[in-house]
Amino acid sequence: MTPARNAAIAMLLEGVSRKELEQRAAKLTSIYRSGGTSAGIATHADALAYLVTRCPATYAAGHAVLERVMEVLPEYSPANLLDVGAGPGTLAWAARDIWPALGAITLIEPNAVFRDLAAKLMPDTRIIVGNLEAAKPNADLVTASYVLAELPEGQAARAARGLWEAADGMLVLIEPGTPAGFARIRAARAALIEAGGNVAAPCTHDKECPLDPPDWCHFSQRLPRSRDHMIAKGARVPFEDERYAYVAVSRLPVKRGAVARIIKPPVETKPGMTLSLCAAPGLRDQFVPRREKDAFRQARKNDWGDLF
Repeated sequence: MTPARNAAIAMLLEGVSRKELEQRAAKLTSIYRSGGTSAGIATHADALAYLVTRCPATYAAGHAVLERVMEVLPEYSPANLLDVGAGPGTLAWAARDIWPALGAITLIEPNAVFRDLAAKLMPDTRIIVGNLEAAKPNADLVTASYVLAELPEGQAARAARGLWEAADGMLVLIEPGTPAGFARIRAARAALIEAGGNVAAPCTHDKECPLDPPDWCHFSQRLPRSRDHMIAKGARVPFEDERYAYVAVSRLPVKRGAVARIIKPPVETKPGMTLSLCAAPGLRDQFVPRREKDAFRQARKNDWGDLF
């Protein structure tokens, strides 16, 4: 996150017991692991624990996804944003960091303590009480991050279509990088293509997803942990890897070259490097031998989630 955002969060944490943060963070972990939702975040102290322990990871994933959108559609610059199930506004922070000229931001959030935090952290935003079923103002960019996870899998497609109706330009959906999270993204993707959308990322095509269970498409973003983050989580490692699945769908045509997406971590061995790719013709493994020095050097610059 930006220094200004970190400074704003630090101000909110002034005078807050780090021991209480750790206890609240453990409570949140228990809620989510038992299948609970953000409705379990009931107090200001709970929300501060969420701000410290989960927001850095969801921000990092959101920022990475929006960078992928900008990579595929460099001319796209949203005029305004609607974020549904916005929490304290995390994805809106990432969008404003990616597109500093972004205009009006509207957040829809059912949880009162999250709305209170969002009002403190983004005082220039419009905040609406509501959830996925709420009436939505249209916006150029519509986002929903870690929201479909709180619905039964069978409702993901319908929810995605409702969000699509509010998107004048682009809809971005992000979910946990688990088989269940990907299943929701996959159902949403199919529904949005059927509704006339053009997939901008991560897919390089609008064909049926070629992955078969138990395989699933997800990506990973590494982020540094702050001191408060480490204390609240009882962590010993100074970084965290956030795994996520996503889809970005555009109303504008997406220009596609002969490109593929790297959908798994590259595997480097003594003979060379193997890249797992997804493209319009389907899935394939691309082996780049070490003896082809220029090609191998170029391949090593690519990572999980990159275009190839």
